Amino acid sequence: MSDLFGGDTRVASAEHRPQRARGRAKEMRERKRRRRRSIWVLVVALLMVAGAAYVVVELMGGMFQGGSGADGGVEDYSGVGHGSVDVVIKPGDTGSDMATTLADAGVVATAKAFNEAFAANPQASSIQPGTYKLLLEISAVDAVAALLDPSSRVSFTLNIPEGLTKDQIATKLSEKMAFPVEEVKAAIADPAAIGLPAEAGGNAEGWLFPATYDIEPGATPGSILSQMTAQTVSVLTQKGIPQDQWSTVLNKASLVEREARLAEDRPKVARAIENRLDKEMPLDIDSSVAYGLGKPGTGLTTADTQDASNPYNTYKFLGLPPTPIASPGAASIDAVMAPAEGDWLFWVTVNLESGETLFASTLADHTANVQKLREWQAANG
Repeated sequence: MSDLFGGDTRVASAEHRPQRARGRAKEMRERKRRRRRSIWVLVVALLMVAGAAYVVVELMGGMFQGGSGADGGVEDYSGVGHGSVDVVIKPGDTGSDMATTLADAGVVATAKAFNEAFAANPQASSIQPGTYKLLLEISAVDAVAALLDPSSRVSFTLNIPEGLTKDQIATKLSEKMAFPVEEVKAAIADPAAIGLPAEAGGNAEGWLFPATYDIEPGATPGSILSQMTAQTVSVLTQKGIPQDQWSTVLNKASLVEREARLAEDRPKVARAIENRLDKEMPLDIDSSVAYGLGKPGTGLTTADTQDASNPYNTYKFLGLPPTPIASPGAASIDAVMAPAEGDWLFWVTVNLESGETLFASTLADHTANVQKLREWQAANG
């Protein structure tokens, strides 16, 4: 039978088994290759999805949040903001200082964004120190604009006019800031508390500069008065006045401030004072005598001008009074530094309403001018 059908069937079956094994191995290898391809395709697909998601986050996040910073947070806001916060910009703060302050307060998202907006705005360097009420989470560009807007300031404006004494300034501070007047006077009497220069000799009279001040929330009498003394030092320094002349200049300027009613008369009064000092004549200045007595200059009597117990009596004592008699403004300081040319020794205001003042080089002319004052007084009660 084996010969009839071509041999032993068991031998033939054994010959085909290796072939089937090789086929199965090839199929398994093909499956592995397909599986690896599928895995790589899946990895590539996942990477593409992740990349697309990153792009979407960047683009859409930029639309709604202004972009992402290196730390994964918002780099700049773009909304209208919300709430509010008081932010203090200190004197001398740079754009970088402001950036840090605003970022810490939650006004801008990052200091970097504000620095860029600050650098891009040509007006940014004019931002003034003070306290500002700002919205939270606004763009850096809007933050710069808000700091340039005066309406954002929350500080109180205090105006100190020229020619006030330290006691009058204390009263004004008390009225405007609701400080007890005793507390203000106590601060004025403390040189260290108000930064009074050594040149003042411990007396603040004449050293509280007349100007308009921005008073920050929480200010104290000492901090406000410190601003005034610092401003006096600043003005004297800017005008190039030697430090050893500060006290003398303020003393003379205070006399000019109280004696000259009109701007054009200040340099003339300054010259007349210098002429009298040069000739070693008594200054005969009523406003100084009145200061020493604590009364108005128009209320002086002959007895007052003869009172030798008053150290400010310039009828009795040669030279300048012991201290300034008021706080002079910049115009009076300028007059002292650049007096008009003239030989005047006398002056008198002949119209107490208009401030018209006449100057004279001789006693006879001065006496005639004084008579004009008496006539005005008689006509005006």
